[in-house]
Amino acid sequence: DLRTLQIYQVFSASCPLRDTLQEDVLTGRIIGGHEADPHSWKWQVSLQIAYPDYPGYYSHICGGTLITGKWVMTAAHCFKGSTYRVVLGEHDLLQEDGFLVKSLLPVPHFSYDIALLRLSSPAYDNGFVELGLLPSEGDILPNDYPCYITGWGATSGNVPDRLQEVMMPIVDHKICSQDDWWGSQAKVTMICAGGDGVRAGCSGDSGGPLNCYKDGHWQVHGIVSFGLVPYCNTYKKPTVFTRVSAYVDWIRNVSCLVPVR
Repeated sequence: DLRTLQIYQVFSASCPLRDTLQEDVLTGRIIGGHEADPHSWKWQVSLQIAYPDYPGYYSHICGGTLITGKWVMTAAHCFKGSTYRVVLGEHDLLQEDGFLVKSLLPVPHFSYDIALLRLSSPAYDNGFVELGLLPSEGDILPNDYPCYITGWGATSGNVPDRLQEVMMPIVDHKICSQDDWWGSQAKVTMICAGGDGVRAGCSGDSGGPLNCYKDGHWQVHGIVSFGLVPYCNTYKKPTVFTRVSAYVDWIRNVSCLVPVR
């Protein structure tokens, strides 16, 4: 039973005090990592694109994060005009069903690599779905802070069906923006992680979360944005993420999100 998703840039007139998943039952690829424990990253979603020549067939193209019962956060560059669906609460993409994406409305005058998808009906808590928590506005993690990238992206040239994870330490912006790293391509609204020549995000991981444990909670501090494709695990070319803490106020305004700590 496919549900419909819509993307809006319009702020709703009224917001609830907090957002939770309804208690009912639902009726970018990692290099140098390993398979995650099933359903250990319950806010991870798969964004999938339809094949026009094969009706009903979809293929994973990007990741994303469920941030409220009605909203998914992902990367803006994942959308290039086609039919999409979002899959929630899955570990193995060979065993899944999804929510159709009905329409894509770009946020005006917003050139940064972040997008929000709105579900026309709320997601349900079936034991495998959970909301991702966001950091405080402006929060910046220190150099070498350990975080995890998760996704179904390429692994040493292979495309996995099962969710992968790898620990990637934060690279301070002063380092990442040096000429022999990413130089001016690394903006202050971005986060860099990895760059050791071994571990990296890659094609298919885009839009997915950078998960960092802080203040007793897993928080989504980054959205996978870009890397050196196809040589994703190149030394001094860390995976680059949209820094979520730079856009928390905008995210709250659009999604009515009130973070629960």
